[in-house]
Amino acid sequence: MAKYRGNPDSVRNLVRETEVHRDVYVDPEIFDLEMEHLFANTWVYVGHGSQIPNPGDYFTTSIGAQPVIMVRHSDGTIKVLYNRCPHKGTKIAIDGCGNTGKFFRCPYHAWTFKTDGSLLAIPLKKGYENTGFEHCEAAKGMTPVKHVQNYREFVFAKMNDNGPGFEAFFGDSLSSFDNMIDRSPAGKLEVAGGVLRYVNNCNWKMLVENQTDTCHPMVAHESSAGTARDVWKPYEGTGKPKPMAVEIFLPFVSPYEFFEGMGIRVWDNGHGHTGVAHSIHSDYAAVPGYFEQMKEAYGEDRAKAILGENRHNTVYFPNIMIKGPIQLLRIFRPLAANKTLIESYTFRLVDAPDLLLERTQMYNRLINAPTSVVGHDDQEMYERAQEGLAANGNEWVNVQRLYDPCERDTPVAVANGTTEWQMRNQFRAWSKFMTMSM
Repeated sequence: MAKYRGNPDSVRNLVRETEVHRDVYVDPEIFDLEMEHLFANTWVYVGHGSQIPNPGDYFTTSIGAQPVIMVRHSDGTIKVLYNRCPHKGTKIAIDGCGNTGKFFRCPYHAWTFKTDGSLLAIPLKKGYENTGFEHCEAAKGMTPVKHVQNYREFVFAKMNDNGPGFEAFFGDSLSSFDNMIDRSPAGKLEVAGGVLRYVNNCNWKMLVENQTDTCHPMVAHESSAGTARDVWKPYEGTGKPKPMAVEIFLPFVSPYEFFEGMGIRVWDNGHGHTGVAHSIHSDYAAVPGYFEQMKEAYGEDRAKAILGENRHNTVYFPNIMIKGPIQLLRIFRPLAANKTLIESYTFRLVDAPDLLLERTQMYNRLINAPTSVVGHDDQEMYERAQEGLAANGNEWVNVQRLYDPCERDTPVAVANGTTEWQMRNQFRAWSKFMTMSM
């Protein structure tokens, strides 16, 4: 018997001001409702325009549990289509990416569609004469996702009419995307280096929460980043240049005071970022010639403002995180209540020195790869938490650190860098978008 379906109050009751019920992480019915409501009512990241630069280029992905195709149409615009033929439901594209030319062709019965999804041709078309076919849903072709927004080549989509428009949903949080893009002297990014993928046996929200959890690095990463610190220690003060890998590792074991002073900013609708005053990316070595390129492109004051912004992790609700200073985007794709696919993409700053991309890709390999060092500390914690939530006695997860009762009436704020406000912010958004269409 359904416990939550059709009962929005029971879903809302899973989120208290400072606690979250374990069913949010472990219940398969809640997971199904997330796919049906949460991921349909929010603006979800689909892909980047550089992945489909030419007409006919396509990229297959998903929005929640829904398979979709992002495709560059003949007029240069980007379309997002449900990845299924309107005839028998066959998936149109299964090979990740490619170029389909001027049309998609179903491999089952050869129905063909223009790259905007409209029906182009059907074999033996006269068999549909006088059947009323022209009035049916299949005659419209491949169904487009209802709402699509291309923000500086970052493509988002919303499947339902429910919920706010793009600008209202994201508001000032888009400033993190702006900063990441503006770090290119040309104001342009390109996906570079492929994608790193792996699966964690845990709920997807655990990964989203962790992106703004600043009380765990010096504990969970002591054995990995802490080892790098110990190896480097004999060379401190010797004048020996700090290797790039050491620059990346060391901040992960900074003291609590470092993270408290970092600051956290929250925005409405579940978005927020760590690293208001400084971050783990603040003290990377300067790249020769880069600032001069930025100064020429933007002027000295603007170049300093762009490069002086070193936000750590910006979470865009529901399921992506970006790192502006090193041009990295991670997607946390829900597969089941206890299974999540993580994808990590790196971007090249167009017209910037190659050393910046080298650092970005090194960070991705060391921290986010299936063979990474630091990332496996987190994976261990997520999977222990997923298993531990099966234990009875306490059905609630605590997110009470530095709680302020005024939070609910404060949609945008800056707070202590170790607050759990951003986690509470995410769950308020979760409750809202889960229930607005139930």
